[in-house]
Amino acid sequence: MFIITNRRVDPEASGLDKLGKRPNEKGNNELRVVEATRRGNGFSIEVLPDKISKAEAKAYIQEFSLDLDPDAQHYASLRVACELVKRLRAKKRHLLVLVHGYNNEIKDVLRAAFDLEKAYDVEVLPFSWPANGGGVHGKLSYLSDKRDARASAGALERALKMVHYFLMKISESSRELCRAKAFEKFPDNAEKRDALYARLLRKDCPFTINAMFHSMGNYLYKQMLKSTISEGNELIFDNVVLCQADTNNEGHPEWVDRIRHNRRVFITINENDYALRLSRIKPGDAQRARLGHFVKRLDSRIAYYVNLTDASWVKESHSPFGEPAEKNKELAKFFRRAFAGEPAEDRLIYREQGNWYELR
Repeated sequence: MFIITNRRVDPEASGLDKLGKRPNEKGNNELRVVEATRRGNGFSIEVLPDKISKAEAKAYIQEFSLDLDPDAQHYASLRVACELVKRLRAKKRHLLVLVHGYNNEIKDVLRAAFDLEKAYDVEVLPFSWPANGGGVHGKLSYLSDKRDARASAGALERALKMVHYFLMKISESSRELCRAKAFEKFPDNAEKRDALYARLLRKDCPFTINAMFHSMGNYLYKQMLKSTISEGNELIFDNVVLCQADTNNEGHPEWVDRIRHNRRVFITINENDYALRLSRIKPGDAQRARLGHFVKRLDSRIAYYVNLTDASWVKESHSPFGEPAEKNKELAKFFRRAFAGEPAEDRLIYREQGNWYELR
């Protein structure tokens, strides 16, 4: 699994200490890529070199017929993009970009990401920011992570911009190749040519790209979207899941309605969420009702609100995609469809009086 991060990296350190608890020493916007492997109950990580060789770059450019200069200097992002697409095609999986929340050490991030891959048969690409409380605890830890989230908005923007750039490069190449094959077979029949082109394109790019922002990861996403120039908000995702968002309910349409997407934006809510209940208490009276914890003012023009408060096994969970979904098949189906770019609300019950969906 590849991980994009703006954490401090130390390739010479041992184990998970290769990824630090503070931002990269070159600045909050500095990105590095690591590759993680699950080994039994533990994990190992390798910090990828920032630059790749010209020979490696040329091989990827030729393999994917990319419109890139093979003699230019290329970076680890090219390797990640090409290797991910190869995995998606070979395993017939969808891609899930994951942005985690508050107080997540790298071990927590890896455990959640690998569990998501196993449970939902997706490839997960986490963006990991230094959400470790700055070495303090309680209220100070929460506020420290909130500062780090604001400071990491530029890094998230750069990461999503990079995903969009290589997605466009690879998809442009696929479209040209499929178009040429279709024209060669049916040069004089536009209807058959277009039908073949569509079939070839689906076969070559059978995956969707979706995202889940969890907990305070939504606050980070919000800060990025509220930027006056947000180059990370390109049309990348089919579905976007704002899961148990630790950000204000009040005024949320101002940033939620800016999210560019192909199909759906889902917002999950659990009024009994223990973590959001605590997060509202920690900073004192200034902390307003949390988006993932409140069933009033659900007034986004584009969002599909999914109220999980009374769903079986959810109880006080802050991560309904985890253990609750293992025990509740309907809940698992919702997340599986959402992570596959499908209209996951079509099997739920709509409650017009509250403007939310709930499980049957």
